[in-house]
Amino acid sequence: MDGRAGLYLMQSEAVLRLFERLAVEAGQAILSVRARGIDVERKGDESPVTEADRAGEAIILKGLDAEMPDVPVVAEESMADGRQPDISGGHFILVDPLDGTKEFIKGSGDFTVNIALVEQGVPTVGVVLAPARSLLWMGAPEGAALATVDMAKGEVQERRSISCQPPSSPLRVVASSSHRTTETDRFIAGYPGAQTVAVGSSLKFCLLAEGEADLYPRFGRTMEWDTAAGDAVLRAAGGVIRTPDGEPFLYGKIGQAEDCDFANGWFVCASAPELLRNMSRG
Repeated sequence: MDGRAGLYLMQSEAVLRLFERLAVEAGQAILSVRARGIDVERKGDESPVTEADRAGEAIILKGLDAEMPDVPVVAEESMADGRQPDISGGHFILVDPLDGTKEFIKGSGDFTVNIALVEQGVPTVGVVLAPARSLLWMGAPEGAALATVDMAKGEVQERRSISCQPPSSPLRVVASSSHRTTETDRFIAGYPGAQTVAVGSSLKFCLLAEGEADLYPRFGRTMEWDTAAGDAVLRAAGGVIRTPDGEPFLYGKIGQAEDCDFANGWFVCASAPELLRNMSRG
């Protein structure tokens, strides 16, 4: 099947609605686990995993298999178990059933459910659900939107269009709550007077997309499933993402000499391209 064949015989709107529904169903399961109490295990890389991660992923994978069976799915917990699909066709779905597991364990609301469709290296359709906040961000070729969600009923409500806004003065910078690095601090220091807010998970992309922030530097390791959905929302809202060298930020990175499959390098997101024109690693 061609990577651009009508979004795999589905229109982008239909893909978006499917992703929304599955994200909400996964979010309901995650909130149910949180209400019962969280038991934490450790994966091979010592990162935490919970019943909520696995329950959310199972729901999403089942739904994708029923509606888009010919599209490969790269999902975080499946990858941890050694199940890696063939993505040589150039189109695939990235799933992070619970981004911000550390925040989830701590009782913070900064965790999300992420689902994104990647076409030829670019995330084109994506949803980011923050179950504890009852908010859903979505991005597609038609644009970006934010909706409220009745998590008890599983209903998406009150959609409104969102877009990145011109840079503010002083600049507003969002950074990771749990993975701040000295390189990140050095980058932020290059913007004297910038206001910095620490936020967890893929919510950082969403703040740029809805005009609440200007820059998101990430000088630390992430995986593609961590970023693709938020990236899709940001691009749909008019934002940009680049490597620190100003190169396009692409997905489907396998066979990397310096890291494992689907590992990201450093990147910087901006609400406007001009913010990245003079960017360097510092």
